Amino acid sequence: MNKKIIGLCAAVLASATVVAQQEQEEAKVQKLEEVVVSDSRFELKRENSGKTVIKITAEELKRNQGKTVAEIINTKSGFSIAGSTSRQGTVLGVFSRGGRGRQVLVIVDGVRVSDPSSVGQEYDLRLLTAANIESIEIIKGAASTLYGTNAATAVINITTKKAAKDAISGNFQASVGTNQTAADQNFDVNDFANSARISGTLDKFTYKVGFSNRYSDGLSAIVTPENEKDDFSNYSTDVNLGYAFSDRFSVNVYGNQTKNSGEYDESFGMLDAPYSFVSDQKRAGLSSTYKYIKGSVVVNGAYSEYSSENKSAFPSAYEGKNIVVDVYNKYNFNDAFYTVLGLNYINDETEYAEVQDFSIVDPYVNVVYVSDFGLNLNVGARLNNHSEYGSNFVYNVNPSYVIKNTNGYVKLMGSYATSYITPSLNQLFGNFGANPDLDPEEDRTIEGGLEYAANDKLRVSALYFNRNEENFVFYGATGYDNAENKIEAKGVEVELDYTPVNALNIGANYTFTEREGDAGIRLPKHKVNAFANYNFSDRTNASLNYTMVGNRSDSDFATFPATNVNLHAYTLLDLYISHTLINNKLTVFANASNLLNEEYTEILGFTTKGANVRLGLNLTL
Repeated sequence: MNKKIIGLCAAVLASATVVAQQEQEEAKVQKLEEVVVSDSRFELKRENSGKTVIKITAEELKRNQGKTVAEIINTKSGFSIAGSTSRQGTVLGVFSRGGRGRQVLVIVDGVRVSDPSSVGQEYDLRLLTAANIESIEIIKGAASTLYGTNAATAVINITTKKAAKDAISGNFQASVGTNQTAADQNFDVNDFANSARISGTLDKFTYKVGFSNRYSDGLSAIVTPENEKDDFSNYSTDVNLGYAFSDRFSVNVYGNQTKNSGEYDESFGMLDAPYSFVSDQKRAGLSSTYKYIKGSVVVNGAYSEYSSENKSAFPSAYEGKNIVVDVYNKYNFNDAFYTVLGLNYINDETEYAEVQDFSIVDPYVNVVYVSDFGLNLNVGARLNNHSEYGSNFVYNVNPSYVIKNTNGYVKLMGSYATSYITPSLNQLFGNFGANPDLDPEEDRTIEGGLEYAANDKLRVSALYFNRNEENFVFYGATGYDNAENKIEAKGVEVELDYTPVNALNIGANYTFTEREGDAGIRLPKHKVNAFANYNFSDRTNASLNYTMVGNRSDSDFATFPATNVNLHAYTLLDLYISHTLINNKLTVFANASNLLNEEYTEILGFTTKGANVRLGLNLTL
């Protein structure tokens, strides 16, 4: 382990301890989250939810300042995001419950986001800025009845930060860090991140304007003898304006532009190359809520444009547009029956040899029953009407039963759900291997498990899942095609969250995943995450995070035909420390990642980071 890293971390820890002893203040505890929303669209107590919903709170995001959204989600059970701990700008592979990125749906402030010009209609997590996010809820498992196509293995539901209640408030965050491999610990500052947000409330009017950027250099995209540096940059601008016409009726309009650009190398043959890419996202939307006795009507809609250009030996450029509108009525009959009745509209468009598009119109219904004797039931159905494929019916049944005691509860839960993924425009009409005769992918998911919670201090859950995929779309010798065989993915997820004393919170999760029917590259069979968070005082906090990624395989494209290569397991240890210099105003933080400077391979042939240090501050005015 590098002595400089050890010395720095020891010094910071010692300083934090001294400050804590001087202040001698009672540490605050962040209690376990009791309310979840995403699996029903109602605020329900966790004990009444039939899912093990993951809630990434504002407090947890504060403990991960300087990290990307992909890095944060990668520590959660059921997820493995290939590329999240590699060089900035690496293309991310999002795997959840043995699935692929196109089976994970991303929602931002109530609106699904997906790039219609991409191969699988995936959303690039590199376009998200963690500093602009208030919270993240993750539903694992099929959720197509509430959220539609692509919601086959998980839904990542992101809520951005709201406008401040004061007339004007500003928040500024800045950090700098090293960007180095395990073999070259030069400690040059090559990674920079900044964000600024101005917001406020003027009577019934709210406003928010934000800007963020990130730049990194110093690492080659691919491991080569020369290791020529490849840079990456991200720029994002957000504007949000809201008006409350009354206590019942409010409207928000917003706009966003995010641009990624960077350099990369030749992956076929693993050579340094002067390649580059640019991707640009522009989105404008509206969110409106009308509340009435026992219910509300919500309208969410957005228009998005995506463009990307790759300059390489095989240059390409794509442009895509989509319109998403989701209108639904929530009604609470008597605190026992909760209903959602909605209509979702999607139109995707991309230009290849000519403009191609398709549209989806989905009516859907979801009903939640919360009894006074422990039984909870969440059921739903959706009729997908696709311009290319006609009608497709999906449904879910999610019962749970709660046994309460004086300390907490034991919850038994299970679910059976179907979902679908329609082929993308690229797969149907694109320039490479398109097949207009593809069938939609159809999935079935079964879950069963239990959760135990006690005294707001302990929560333990264990869950088994089993997924079947039919008509899985893959790229073969002649282009895109449907697999004749079924894909089966099964596994176990175990989670622990424990607060033994007010100042200390510890947690861990373990995921076992097995995928049968194809190679399942970059998907670890075993993965462990653990953390310990300690509040030395109201002002000083430290977190230690551990990750173990088990053996998995990857494709070696240096051979023809490509062969599968086994990648060895690896472990990572991160340390984060923050201290508030001025209450509610100024916080400084330090993050040491890969503390043990372990050399490992995340994606075959691509550069991974060794021990690195990041220092930053967060200022609120």
